[in-house]
Amino acid sequence: MKGGKRNTKCLAYVAAFIVFQTIIILVFALTVMKIKSPKVRFGTVVVENLGSSTTNTSSFDMRLVGQVAIKNTNFGHFKYDSSNVTILYRGVPVGEAVIANGRAKARKTQKFNVAVDISSDKLSGNTNYTSDVGSGFLPLSSQAKLSGKVHLLKVIKKKKSGEMSCTMTVNLQQRSIQDLNCK
Repeated sequence: MKGGKRNTKCLAYVAAFIVFQTIIILVFALTVMKIKSPKVRFGTVVVENLGSSTTNTSSFDMRLVGQVAIKNTNFGHFKYDSSNVTILYRGVPVGEAVIANGRAKARKTQKFNVAVDISSDKLSGNTNYTSDVGSGFLPLSSQAKLSGKVHLLKVIKKKKSGEMSCTMTVNLQQRSIQDLNCK
């Protein structure tokens, strides 16, 4: 009889240990192993070298320097390929810059600057362009997509991509950016 009680007690301990390990693995899988897409945003944008002239048509050339922030909320690093950030005026591309390939560390935000040269040469047929320049406020938007892989525990690699879509208004008189909103 004593041997039967010991075996039952041992089986109960083994079963409790298996349940405990299952709970630990389940918690680990639901928190650490859940891979999310990184967030890509413009932190700040500064207007440099704004040159505008008014002849028969208004034109401008400027350089925008924006701080791009890649927020990686995963427990593994995000290694991304080179990509482009495009600045648009009412849907028409007016400038583009290259984002070099890189790596955002686990649970960190990587920040770097990107310079975009913008020219109004492509906007000659746009009907809103002259009135926007005349008002002194130029609405712009930006788009970028960073594709790469999240590396977990040097074993699991999952493809993810982060997209940036921002709107901003350039104040031509103050040479500054207003209303910077990123989604």
